[in-house]
Amino acid sequence: MERGANSNPTGHIDKSRVLDVKPLRSLKPIFSPQMGSPQSAPFSGVPPTGPFAPGGAPFHHFAFGNNSQRASDFANAIPSPVPLNSFRTPDTQYANGDTGPSKTRGRPRRGRTAQDDYGNSDQGEEDPSSGRRPRGTQKRGKGPANFSSLQVSIDDTLDQFLRAFKLTGLESHQQADGNKELVKRVLLTYNLFRRRLFQICEAKEDIPGGTSRPDLKAATTLMTKGARTNSTKRVGTVPGVEVGDIFFFRMEMCMVGMHAPTMAGIDYMTVKLSADDEPVAVSVVSSGGYEDDGEDGDVLIYSGQGGVQRKDGQIFDQKLERGNLALEKSLHRANVVRVIRGVKDVPNGTGKIYIYDGLYKVHESWVDKGKGGYNVFKYKFVRVPGQPQAFTLWKSIDQWKSGTGTRIGVILPDLTSGIETIPVSLVNDVDDEKGPAYFTYSSTLRYDKPFDLPVPSSGCACHGGCQAGDANCPCVQRNGGFLPYNLLGVVLNYKALIHECGPSCLCPPNCRNRVSQAGLKVRLEVFRTKDKGWGLRSWDPIRSGMFICQYAGDVIDASRTMELGSEHEEYIFDTTRAYPPLDYTSDGSAEVPFSLIISAKNSGNVARFMNHSCSPNIFWQPVLRDDGDKTYLHVGFYSIGHIPPMQELTFDYGIPKSDNAALRRKRCLCGSLNCKGYFY
Repeated sequence: MERGANSNPTGHIDKSRVLDVKPLRSLKPIFSPQMGSPQSAPFSGVPPTGPFAPGGAPFHHFAFGNNSQRASDFANAIPSPVPLNSFRTPDTQYANGDTGPSKTRGRPRRGRTAQDDYGNSDQGEEDPSSGRRPRGTQKRGKGPANFSSLQVSIDDTLDQFLRAFKLTGLESHQQADGNKELVKRVLLTYNLFRRRLFQICEAKEDIPGGTSRPDLKAATTLMTKGARTNSTKRVGTVPGVEVGDIFFFRMEMCMVGMHAPTMAGIDYMTVKLSADDEPVAVSVVSSGGYEDDGEDGDVLIYSGQGGVQRKDGQIFDQKLERGNLALEKSLHRANVVRVIRGVKDVPNGTGKIYIYDGLYKVHESWVDKGKGGYNVFKYKFVRVPGQPQAFTLWKSIDQWKSGTGTRIGVILPDLTSGIETIPVSLVNDVDDEKGPAYFTYSSTLRYDKPFDLPVPSSGCACHGGCQAGDANCPCVQRNGGFLPYNLLGVVLNYKALIHECGPSCLCPPNCRNRVSQAGLKVRLEVFRTKDKGWGLRSWDPIRSGMFICQYAGDVIDASRTMELGSEHEEYIFDTTRAYPPLDYTSDGSAEVPFSLIISAKNSGNVARFMNHSCSPNIFWQPVLRDDGDKTYLHVGFYSIGHIPPMQELTFDYGIPKSDNAALRRKRCLCGSLNCKGYFY
């Protein structure tokens, strides 16, 4: 494939600047053991070279996978992870993974959003060290009692997570090579433990053993306990990670073997394919903040690393060494390289979302002049054909949102007729069905009468919104002394019940403890499936633990469920059903305090279109909102793990407790590996 006119905007290429390398003794392509398809073998008759186990030892946290790489990449070794806000990348940016000179040293400034050391920050989640409060908020009290024992509680929580996800005592082969199920368990454990750490540290700053960087603390702790997988570096696909998967932290990629370096953009390994060891690239991260050109969904013009002196900000020509040399070797050996593209996390403001865009090959390289006039290595990556859409799908969705592209099959641009603050499209690109049966769209749950509380509940007086650790806030105290959500609408600690602020509370509608009352957080689409009727999915990426929607409809009496008829059955949500235990809850599953049955047949919201799955990506959580001596029970839906755009949202429908439940079985078409073959 020839490079197009836009691939090299500078015109003439001086190849002599990049060809000053020693002659290659062998030009055999390198293939991963997983690559068996015709697309993955560019030359016929060349056997795969294996997993390169002798050439690359498993990498360790905050280090590279082999001594030669570690020595060359860290001449001035960083002894511990350093947040990005300890450095400032200069205006002239050259290198993927290189940071600029430091303007602020030590702890993050107060009031800033702490970032992880890869440019990803969670606003409202990663800076419990900040001493500022939002305007209008009251000073919080002492906070949860007995914080001297919380470190023990943290350790117990981690041990419970590890046991629940069967990550205690992983065998060495499981740590070296994983699978989809193990990758899922590792990532879930990491995110649950990270969010729990943040919740505790936010409520009380001076906890013994506490940390203002729960993202790093969670990763280092889990890795120390051996709760990680795919630690063996490899060329090609990573077991258990699929094209299109997303990550909100670079530490997540480290823990599942996707990309080992915590800061550098190029990951490589040393292999012995001739008399000498040679570096080959295994993955690159294009975070969008450097001089990369990634507008073409199948082509990436990638900038090399180096050229910026970290200590004093001095800029100089890049050198053909380390990751740059590994990419040059990969060009000549025609081995595939994993490409991870970073895009802006819009709700987060300063954060990044990392998309695994599949396998690419380096087709050519040259030297270009950077913004400061210094030489920068450029590499043209071309995507291997035949892979699922990933980054190109994101680009299409951006066009749908902006109106510059057309979403095929749209029946209604907004199913809610403006009731929701974010429109919900109705789409059918499968058959001629014009839409679901008529119903009235409602975003709320309609009660005939609320439930009685045995003891009256007092509302809060937090005029500026409830604050974590506020001993004077009854809503915080009802949640065990913590706020259940962060500012992004992510549930921080899965409990049997969430107590949100109710009608008698004086806090504003945007209070952090009113997440399920604030409407949709993501751009959803009701779409026609091939064999399951209508379904629900999102145009936006969804992070683990994020609130999706509540189940809206009419609260009905249990005695009426039988008389409603079978046509209502598929729109009934019944809290009395037996649901699979959530083995990732920190305090186990508990009975819902009130029996709640909701019918969305005549009135409901997007939740009525959510299909069943035996391996769901959504779970439901009971949410209470007290009002004096009355309370209202609601059903909130939250994501289990990260969910890429356009992936169907599903939950487990549970099992009725009636004696004739077996007679009501329906055939399940979820298609998951754990499918039971039926649901109710």
